[in-house]
Amino acid sequence: MDRRAFIGRIAGGVLAVPLATRAQTLSMPVIGFLGSASPAQFAPYVAGFRRGLNETGYVEGKNVAIEFRWAEGHYDRVPALAADLVRRQVTVIFASAAGGGARAAKAATSTIPIVFTTGRDPVEMGLVASLSHPGGNLTGINFFTTELREKRLELLHALVPKATVIAYVVNPSEVSLESRRRKLQETARTFGLQLRVVSAANEQEIDAAFATFGQVRPGALVVESDIFFNARREQFVALAARYKVPAIYEGREYVAAGGLMSYGASLSDAWRQAGIYVGKILNGAKPAELPVLQSTKIEMVINLKTAKALGLTVPQSLLARADEVIQ
Repeated sequence: MDRRAFIGRIAGGVLAVPLATRAQTLSMPVIGFLGSASPAQFAPYVAGFRRGLNETGYVEGKNVAIEFRWAEGHYDRVPALAADLVRRQVTVIFASAAGGGARAAKAATSTIPIVFTTGRDPVEMGLVASLSHPGGNLTGINFFTTELREKRLELLHALVPKATVIAYVVNPSEVSLESRRRKLQETARTFGLQLRVVSAANEQEIDAAFATFGQVRPGALVVESDIFFNARREQFVALAARYKVPAIYEGREYVAAGGLMSYGASLSDAWRQAGIYVGKILNGAKPAELPVLQSTKIEMVINLKTAKALGLTVPQSLLARADEVIQ
Protein backbone atom coordinates (compact mmCIF):
# COMPACT_ATOMS: atom_id res chain seq x y z
CA MET A 1 0.00 0.00 0.00
CA ASP A 2 1.49 3.37 -0.99
CA ARG A 3 1.81 6.24 1.45
CA ARG A 4 -1.02 8.29 -0.13
CA ALA A 5 -3.52 5.42 0.12
CA PHE A 6 -2.46 4.71 3.71
CA ILE A 7 -2.99 8.33 4.78
CA GLY A 8 -6.34 8.40 2.97
CA ARG A 9 -7.50 5.30 4.80
CA ILE A 10 -6.49 6.76 8.18
CA ALA A 11 -8.27 10.02 7.38
CA GLY A 12 -11.36 8.10 6.33
CA GLY A 13 -11.32 6.15 9.56
CA VAL A 14 -10.99 9.28 11.67
CA LEU A 15 -13.85 10.98 9.87
CA ALA A 16 -16.07 7.93 9.96
CA VAL A 17 -16.56 8.06 13.73
CA PRO A 18 -18.07 11.56 14.01
CA LEU A 19 -20.09 11.07 10.81
CA ALA A 20 -21.54 7.84 12.14
CA THR A 21 -22.28 9.48 15.47
CA ARG A 22 -23.97 12.39 13.72
CA ALA A 23 -26.06 10.01 11.59
CA GLN A 24 -27.18 8.19 14.73
CA THR A 25 -28.13 11.50 16.38
CA LEU A 26 -30.06 12.64 13.34
CA SER A 27 -32.07 9.42 13.36
CA MET A 28 -33.35 10.24 16.84
CA PRO A 29 -36.06 12.77 17.64
CA VAL A 30 -34.49 16.00 18.89
CA ILE A 31 -35.85 18.08 21.78
CA GLY A 32 -35.02 21.77 21.66
CA PHE A 33 -34.54 22.94 25.25
CA LEU A 34 -34.82 26.71 25.76
CA GLY A 35 -33.63 27.91 29.17
CA SER A 36 -33.43 31.52 30.36
CA ALA A 37 -30.86 30.91 33.12
CA SER A 38 -27.75 28.68 33.25
CA PRO A 39 -27.47 24.88 33.42
CA ALA A 40 -25.86 24.99 36.87
CA GLN A 41 -28.65 27.14 38.32
CA PHE A 42 -31.40 24.96 36.87
CA ALA A 43 -29.77 21.57 37.38
CA PRO A 44 -32.47 20.30 39.82
CA TYR A 45 -35.23 21.19 37.35
CA VAL A 46 -33.45 19.66 34.35
CA ALA A 47 -33.06 16.47 36.38
CA GLY A 48 -36.83 16.49 36.94
CA PHE A 49 -37.40 17.02 33.20
CA ARG A 50 -35.22 14.02 32.37
CA ARG A 51 -37.12 11.89 34.91
CA GLY A 52 -40.36 12.74 33.13
CA LEU A 53 -38.87 11.76 29.78
CA ASN A 54 -37.67 8.48 31.26
CA GLU A 55 -41.17 7.73 32.53
CA THR A 56 -42.41 7.83 28.95
CA GLY A 57 -39.59 5.59 27.70
CA TYR A 58 -37.13 8.21 26.45
CA VAL A 59 -33.50 8.34 27.55
CA GLU A 60 -31.19 11.10 26.37
CA GLY A 61 -28.47 9.75 24.09
CA LYS A 62 -30.22 6.41 23.68
CA ASN A 63 -33.43 7.14 21.79
CA VAL A 64 -33.72 10.93 22.00
CA ALA A 65 -31.32 13.88 21.69
CA ILE A 66 -31.59 17.22 23.49
CA GLU A 67 -30.28 20.49 22.04
CA PHE A 68 -29.80 22.87 24.99
CA ARG A 69 -29.87 26.64 24.57
CA TRP A 70 -29.19 28.73 27.69
CA ALA A 71 -29.60 32.52 27.85
CA GLU A 72 -27.49 32.74 31.05
CA GLY A 73 -29.87 35.34 32.47
CA HIS A 74 -29.67 37.58 29.38
CA TYR A 75 -33.35 37.56 28.47
CA ASP A 76 -32.76 39.64 25.35
CA ARG A 77 -31.00 36.60 23.85
CA VAL A 78 -34.00 34.30 24.25
CA PRO A 79 -35.77 35.13 20.92
CA ALA A 80 -32.59 34.43 18.93
CA LEU A 81 -32.07 31.13 20.75
CA ALA A 82 -35.66 30.14 20.02
CA ALA A 83 -35.22 31.01 16.35
CA ASP A 84 -32.05 28.92 16.23
CA LEU A 85 -33.90 25.85 17.52
CA VAL A 86 -36.57 26.36 14.86
CA ARG A 87 -33.93 26.63 12.13
CA ARG A 88 -32.50 23.32 13.32
CA GLN A 89 -35.96 21.78 12.85
CA VAL A 90 -36.12 20.13 16.25
CA THR A 91 -38.99 17.72 16.86
CA VAL A 92 -40.43 19.50 19.91
CA ILE A 93 -39.43 22.51 22.01
CA PHE A 94 -39.50 22.76 25.78
CA ALA A 95 -39.47 26.35 27.08
CA SER A 96 -39.94 27.76 30.54
CA ALA A 97 -42.19 30.82 30.40
CA ALA A 98 -39.78 32.57 32.76
CA GLY A 99 -37.56 35.04 30.96
CA GLY A 100 -39.91 35.09 27.97
CA GLY A 101 -38.98 31.59 26.76
CA ALA A 102 -42.47 30.32 25.95
CA ARG A 103 -43.51 33.55 24.23
CA ALA A 104 -40.30 33.58 22.19
CA ALA A 105 -40.83 29.97 21.12
CA LYS A 106 -44.43 30.70 20.14
CA ALA A 107 -43.33 33.71 18.10
CA ALA A 108 -40.69 31.61 16.34
CA THR A 109 -42.92 28.77 15.15
CA SER A 110 -46.57 27.85 14.69
CA THR A 111 -45.86 24.26 13.63
CA ILE A 112 -43.27 22.74 15.98
CA PRO A 113 -44.96 21.47 19.19
CA ILE A 114 -44.04 23.49 22.30
CA VAL A 115 -44.33 22.44 25.96
CA PHE A 116 -43.98 25.17 28.59
CA THR A 117 -43.90 25.60 32.35
CA THR A 118 -45.26 28.74 33.96
CA GLY A 119 -46.26 30.02 37.37
CA ARG A 120 -48.76 32.48 35.87
CA ASP A 121 -52.02 32.15 33.96
CA PRO A 122 -51.04 30.90 30.47
CA VAL A 123 -54.36 32.11 29.01
CA GLU A 124 -53.76 35.62 30.34
CA MET A 125 -50.22 35.43 28.92
CA GLY A 126 -51.60 34.58 25.48
CA LEU A 127 -49.88 31.20 25.31
CA VAL A 128 -53.04 29.08 24.94
CA ALA A 129 -56.73 29.64 24.18
CA SER A 130 -57.88 27.82 27.32
CA LEU A 131 -56.50 25.39 29.89
CA SER A 132 -58.70 22.50 28.81
CA HIS A 133 -58.41 23.13 25.06
CA PRO A 134 -55.07 24.85 24.41
CA GLY A 135 -55.43 24.95 20.62
CA GLY A 136 -52.45 25.67 18.38
CA ASN A 137 -49.04 24.13 18.99
CA LEU A 138 -48.55 24.88 22.71
CA THR A 139 -49.45 23.15 25.95
CA GLY A 140 -47.72 22.76 29.28
CA ILE A 141 -47.69 22.83 33.06
CA ASN A 142 -49.10 25.64 35.19
CA PHE A 143 -47.81 25.64 38.76
CA PHE A 144 -48.59 27.89 41.71
CA THR A 145 -46.00 30.51 42.69
CA THR A 146 -47.24 34.07 42.96
CA GLU A 147 -50.58 33.03 44.48
CA LEU A 148 -48.76 31.72 47.56
CA ARG A 149 -46.94 34.85 48.76
CA GLU A 150 -49.68 35.75 51.26
CA LYS A 151 -49.34 32.27 52.80
CA ARG A 152 -45.58 32.77 53.00
CA LEU A 153 -46.09 35.95 54.98
CA GLU A 154 -48.47 34.13 57.33
CA LEU A 155 -45.93 31.32 57.92
CA LEU A 156 -43.11 33.79 58.46
CA HIS A 157 -45.23 35.66 61.00
CA ALA A 158 -45.86 32.38 62.84
CA LEU A 159 -42.10 31.71 62.96
CA VAL A 160 -41.07 35.25 63.96
CA PRO A 161 -44.17 36.68 65.72
CA LYS A 162 -42.25 39.58 67.29
CA ALA A 163 -41.15 40.95 63.92
CA THR A 164 -43.30 43.97 63.07
CA VAL A 165 -41.42 45.27 60.02
CA ILE A 166 -41.18 42.87 57.07
CA ALA A 167 -38.95 43.55 54.07
CA TYR A 168 -40.31 42.45 50.70
CA VAL A 169 -37.72 42.14 47.90
CA VAL A 170 -39.13 42.40 44.38
CA ASN A 171 -37.85 42.59 40.82
CA PRO A 172 -39.18 45.87 39.36
CA SER A 173 -39.08 44.46 35.82
CA GLU A 174 -41.71 41.82 36.58
CA VAL A 175 -45.22 42.25 35.19
CA SER A 176 -48.19 42.52 37.57
CA LEU A 177 -45.84 43.68 40.32
CA GLU A 178 -48.17 46.41 41.55
CA SER A 179 -51.09 44.02 42.10
CA ARG A 180 -48.80 41.59 43.94
CA ARG A 181 -47.50 44.34 46.22
CA ARG A 182 -50.99 45.59 46.96
CA LYS A 183 -52.29 42.14 47.91
CA LEU A 184 -49.33 41.48 50.21
CA GLN A 185 -49.75 44.92 51.81
CA GLU A 186 -53.36 44.05 52.61
CA THR A 187 -52.31 40.74 54.17
CA ALA A 188 -49.58 42.46 56.19
CA ARG A 189 -52.11 44.91 57.64
CA THR A 190 -54.34 42.05 58.83
CA PHE A 191 -51.41 40.87 60.97
CA GLY A 192 -50.52 44.37 62.13
CA LEU A 193 -47.27 44.34 60.13
CA GLN A 194 -45.44 47.05 58.20
CA LEU A 195 -44.31 45.95 54.73
CA ARG A 196 -41.21 47.68 53.32
CA VAL A 197 -40.79 47.05 49.58
CA VAL A 198 -37.20 46.91 48.29
CA SER A 199 -36.41 46.57 44.55
CA ALA A 200 -33.55 44.69 42.90
CA ALA A 201 -33.08 44.00 39.18
CA ASN A 202 -29.48 42.72 39.10
CA GLU A 203 -26.79 41.22 41.34
CA GLN A 204 -25.48 44.60 42.49
CA GLU A 205 -28.97 45.80 43.39
CA ILE A 206 -29.58 42.65 45.44
CA ASP A 207 -26.49 43.54 47.50
CA ALA A 208 -27.71 47.13 47.74
CA ALA A 209 -31.19 46.00 48.83
CA PHE A 210 -29.76 44.14 51.82
CA ALA A 211 -27.49 47.09 52.61
CA THR A 212 -30.60 49.21 53.19
CA PHE A 213 -31.62 46.92 56.04
CA GLY A 214 -29.40 49.02 58.30
CA GLN A 215 -31.97 51.81 57.97
CA VAL A 216 -35.13 49.73 57.45
CA ARG A 217 -34.22 47.22 60.21
CA PRO A 218 -36.70 44.51 59.16
CA GLY A 219 -37.48 41.69 61.54
CA ALA A 220 -37.98 39.26 58.65
CA LEU A 221 -37.90 39.05 54.87
CA VAL A 222 -40.16 37.77 52.08
CA VAL A 223 -38.40 37.14 48.76
CA GLU A 224 -40.73 37.41 45.76
CA SER A 225 -41.15 34.50 43.34
CA ASP A 226 -38.94 35.45 40.41
CA ILE A 227 -36.84 33.49 37.91
CA PHE A 228 -33.92 35.92 38.25
CA PHE A 229 -34.02 35.68 42.05
CA ASN A 230 -34.21 31.89 41.83
CA ALA A 231 -31.05 31.85 39.73
CA ARG A 232 -29.34 34.01 42.43
CA ARG A 233 -30.59 31.96 45.38
CA GLU A 234 -27.12 31.39 46.85
CA GLN A 235 -26.55 35.15 46.90
CA PHE A 236 -29.85 35.70 48.72
CA VAL A 237 -29.10 32.97 51.27
CA ALA A 238 -25.60 34.30 51.95
CA LEU A 239 -26.85 37.87 52.42
CA ALA A 240 -29.71 36.77 54.70
CA ALA A 241 -27.15 34.97 56.86
CA ARG A 242 -24.79 37.97 56.88
CA TYR A 243 -27.53 40.40 57.92
CA LYS A 244 -29.10 37.82 60.26
CA VAL A 245 -32.60 38.28 58.87
CA PRO A 246 -35.09 35.36 58.86
CA ALA A 247 -36.33 34.87 55.29
CA ILE A 248 -38.91 32.81 53.46
CA TYR A 249 -38.58 31.84 49.81
CA GLU A 250 -40.63 30.22 47.06
CA GLY A 251 -38.81 26.88 46.68
CA ARG A 252 -36.88 24.19 48.54
CA GLU A 253 -33.74 24.91 46.48
CA TYR A 254 -33.20 28.05 48.59
CA VAL A 255 -33.48 26.03 51.80
CA ALA A 256 -31.20 23.29 50.47
CA ALA A 257 -28.65 26.08 49.87
CA GLY A 258 -28.94 27.18 53.51
CA GLY A 259 -32.05 29.35 53.49
CA LEU A 260 -34.41 29.31 56.49
CA MET A 261 -37.81 28.33 55.09
CA SER A 262 -39.70 27.91 51.83
CA TYR A 263 -43.29 27.42 50.82
CA GLY A 264 -44.29 26.90 47.22
CA ALA A 265 -44.76 24.65 44.27
CA SER A 266 -42.24 21.90 43.59
CA LEU A 267 -40.58 23.17 40.42
CA SER A 268 -38.70 19.90 39.97
CA ASP A 269 -42.02 18.06 39.88
CA ALA A 270 -43.53 20.60 37.47
CA TRP A 271 -40.59 20.10 35.10
CA ARG A 272 -40.97 16.31 35.50
CA GLN A 273 -44.55 16.66 34.32
CA ALA A 274 -43.31 18.76 31.40
CA GLY A 275 -40.91 15.95 30.51
CA ILE A 276 -43.84 13.53 30.49
CA TYR A 277 -45.76 15.83 28.13
CA VAL A 278 -42.76 16.07 25.79
CA GLY A 279 -42.56 12.27 25.79
CA LYS A 280 -46.26 12.01 24.95
CA ILE A 281 -45.79 14.37 22.02
CA LEU A 282 -42.83 12.32 20.80
CA ASN A 283 -45.18 9.33 20.93
CA GLY A 284 -47.67 11.08 18.66
CA ALA A 285 -49.89 13.23 20.89
CA LYS A 286 -50.86 16.69 19.62
CA PRO A 287 -50.37 19.75 21.90
CA ALA A 288 -53.89 20.98 21.14
CA GLU A 289 -55.24 17.71 22.57
CA LEU A 290 -53.22 17.86 25.81
CA PRO A 291 -54.87 20.13 28.43
CA VAL A 292 -52.62 22.46 30.41
CA LEU A 293 -51.96 20.62 33.66
CA GLN A 294 -52.33 22.33 37.02
CA SER A 295 -49.38 21.18 39.12
CA THR A 296 -50.62 21.09 42.72
CA LYS A 297 -47.61 19.69 44.58
CA ILE A 298 -46.97 22.34 47.23
CA GLU A 299 -44.19 21.82 49.76
CA MET A 300 -42.96 23.53 52.90
CA VAL A 301 -39.31 23.06 53.87
CA ILE A 302 -37.52 24.27 57.03
CA ASN A 303 -33.79 24.35 57.73
CA LEU A 304 -33.26 23.82 61.49
CA LYS A 305 -29.53 24.49 61.27
CA THR A 306 -30.22 27.94 59.83
CA ALA A 307 -32.93 28.58 62.43
CA LYS A 308 -30.46 27.78 65.20
CA ALA A 309 -27.85 30.12 63.68
CA LEU A 310 -30.47 32.88 63.75
CA GLY A 311 -31.38 32.10 67.35
CA LEU A 312 -34.87 30.94 66.41
CA THR A 313 -36.91 28.11 67.89
CA VAL A 314 -39.25 26.67 65.29
CA PRO A 315 -42.72 26.05 66.78
CA GLN A 316 -43.80 22.44 66.81
CA SER A 317 -46.92 23.44 64.89
CA LEU A 318 -44.75 24.50 61.92
CA LEU A 319 -42.53 21.44 62.15
CA ALA A 320 -45.60 19.21 62.03
CA ARG A 321 -46.80 20.93 58.84
CA ALA A 322 -43.41 20.80 57.09
CA ASP A 323 -42.97 18.37 54.19
CA GLU A 324 -39.22 18.32 54.81
CA VAL A 325 -37.03 19.38 57.71
CA ILE A 326 -33.32 19.84 57.02
CA GLN A 327 -31.27 19.21 60.17
